[in-house]
Amino acid sequence: MNRNGAHSDSVSRRFICLTVMYRYFIPKANHGPQHAGNMYVYITCVFWLTEEARLQAEKEEQERQERERKEQELEKLELKDLERRKDELNELRHLLEENHTAVTNWKADAAEKAKWERYMRCDGTPDPAVQQEINTYISLWRDDPQVNITHVLEQCKVALQLTDELEDLHRDGTDLIEGQKYQEAFIDLQELIHSKHNLATEEILKEASANIDIETGNMQTVVKDENVTLCLWANIKKNPRFKGFTFEEVSLGFELPKQLAVKDIAIRILHTHYDHLSSLARMAHLKIQTPSHRSDEEEKSVQESEGGKVRLFSWIHTLLLLLVLIFVSEGELTSPAVLSTDHRERVVDLMQYTPLGGVFFYDVFHLPPQAHKVNGWVIRQILDTGLQIFPYPNEQSQIPGSVSSKLDDSDVLSCSSVRVSVMLPDSVVFVETPKVACWDGQWRMEGITDISYREEESRISFKMDSFQTFVLVQDIYANFPFLSWELRPLGQDSALFTVKGALIDLSITIQSNQCMLQSDQAKGLSHLTGKWMSGPALQRAMLNTGINIFVNEFTEKYVKTYSKDPLTEHSAYEQMALFASACAFSWSKWNAKCGPQHLVMQVCEHLSPTPVPKDLWTLYLLGAERSQKLEIIESSDAFCPDHCPGSEFHSTFIHMLQDNMSTEGIVRTRESNYLFVDTVQSLLCSTRPLMYS
Repeated sequence: MNRNGAHSDSVSRRFICLTVMYRYFIPKANHGPQHAGNMYVYITCVFWLTEEARLQAEKEEQERQERERKEQELEKLELKDLERRKDELNELRHLLEENHTAVTNWKADAAEKAKWERYMRCDGTPDPAVQQEINTYISLWRDDPQVNITHVLEQCKVALQLTDELEDLHRDGTDLIEGQKYQEAFIDLQELIHSKHNLATEEILKEASANIDIETGNMQTVVKDENVTLCLWANIKKNPRFKGFTFEEVSLGFELPKQLAVKDIAIRILHTHYDHLSSLARMAHLKIQTPSHRSDEEEKSVQESEGGKVRLFSWIHTLLLLLVLIFVSEGELTSPAVLSTDHRERVVDLMQYTPLGGVFFYDVFHLPPQAHKVNGWVIRQILDTGLQIFPYPNEQSQIPGSVSSKLDDSDVLSCSSVRVSVMLPDSVVFVETPKVACWDGQWRMEGITDISYREEESRISFKMDSFQTFVLVQDIYANFPFLSWELRPLGQDSALFTVKGALIDLSITIQSNQCMLQSDQAKGLSHLTGKWMSGPALQRAMLNTGINIFVNEFTEKYVKTYSKDPLTEHSAYEQMALFASACAFSWSKWNAKCGPQHLVMQVCEHLSPTPVPKDLWTLYLLGAERSQKLEIIESSDAFCPDHCPGSEFHSTFIHMLQDNMSTEGIVRTRESNYLFVDTVQSLLCSTRPLMYS
């Protein structure tokens, strides 16, 4: 209803009220004391209603004038903003382009320098970017007859460095054919590394009878370096009452099924502190799931330029991946079975879960023939079959009951589950109870029972249907959404980014282009906290440790968010990075109430390294067209988009902030180093705190 309608309605109500009072207080007899009294009451009421009407009219007039004043003020502010819009946008664009050009040139120079240093290393290792060199290295190492475990582990250390470089080249590369070559070299190396582990294992087991432990009557040994832990147990005594064994120095153990206690077997526990299997699974997932984003014209251009070469490499690469994904840990191929719907549903989604702490290979092998001394001669049976898997459960135990019941009872084994126990690696953090997944070409959460997790001891034990390869997995987004966040300056080109996650809090100190993790969580982070590294290196290290605050293209599928316009959000991060040396930024509860087209955060100028006092924060509203300072504060009862009286509108966030900044603060922002600005922006864009908090 408009103002005139509301006023007319008010007058009508008063007229009705006066009419009712007149009929009640003024009877037909117009004389006598009662009439005089009634007239007094009536006149009093008329006066009161008239005065109320006057006051109401004055109030409504004042409100109308105030609205008109605000509307005029808004029109003036919008007009003023429009007049300087072009200049502000041009200044912002110039700052961003200047920083981007400087960063691009620096990265190009750094890449050239790294390439030259790699070329000048001259340490005998191949350059993984050169296919001929890496192929020659693989061929020579494959033919190397040396199987001594110490020598093999040293060779594997070099090979693992090459696989890391190949993964980096594949991740950073843009050429399709080169990327496939890097993947093929990566697959060849990881297969060869595992093959060398098997050869070294076989060599140790051949000498098992010569290295019997006096107390147990069996052979057990542990060999480890920074990349792998190898535990071997050989059943020499064949004691039917043997239950199991724990390698105390590495806290890895197993319980032996009673059917195996009298068999010529050996148990191997190989814990690789890296995880190549998940890398292979991700490659296959991306190969199958990732759609092409090329336009028809681009696709046609690629086909015309590359022709059959691309199709040939793609076909070979896909075939190679499929073969490797069904390559079991012993190096044999298994026939892929037809999977039921339930079976497929148990496949671990590597976009939601991340394996942590490396891979655990639990294998049972036939014990190789042992040497015998006869009249001073050492006699050993020589087999060319290599390390042989002991089938458990064996094929006969897998026969359906209707068939196996016809067999002789002595021929049928009732196979028990295999119980294993693992100490959680001290280089990872499980913020929730870890899940167990076994490998059969993909990670699957099935075949695992009777899980026991003792958090205070960092130990997990469970039963498996057979000896298998497994990993411990955790929800990638367990620490999402963020409860709050803050970015505050510590000085020129220095800032502290703090995130209070759903389960764990942490801080990242930024100094130029270097980052350092800080956290009250001591366990599992000692190898990371207090160490400077680049932003991408810190991100990879945190993900491998199990502490994730970073987002990717799949995060929105698994984490509830408040949808925000991506262009407005990205622009906010760019401008926050420009002013991160002089301004503090923080989470606001009103960001969830302002709608998808706007952002709200707390901001204040802060030139000292101390924490920001609570009474200094001011709320700002950011949109695609303009930014403004809000009248409400964080503790207000309700959200209101009205701008703060006395403030102006600006087309950019940084010009809005400059209105309330000191000269010293503005100078500090203009002197910010481009590497610092780029590092802060990259950190904000990779965590997206305005959307995931």
